Amino acid sequence: MRRLKRDPMERAFQRGYQHGVSGKSQDTCPFNNPSTRQNWINGWREGRADRWDGYTGISGVHRLNEMHAVG
Repeated sequence: MRRLKRDPMERAFQRGYQHGVSGKSQDTCPFNNPSTRQNWINGWREGRADRWDGYTGISGVHRLNEMHAVG
């Protein structure tokens, strides 16, 4: 059975979110492509806001899954 690849923009957002919620710096963005980098930074900002709101650890993972299912 063929595996479908995830959308690279969605994956960049998720990786950025994970960095933001874990408290890592925005400077750790690994992408150079402007649109992919912007999606990573948007995810990082969401993750950072969730970290400030107390969504860390398991609750942060659940929040990411909720955002993934809705968006």
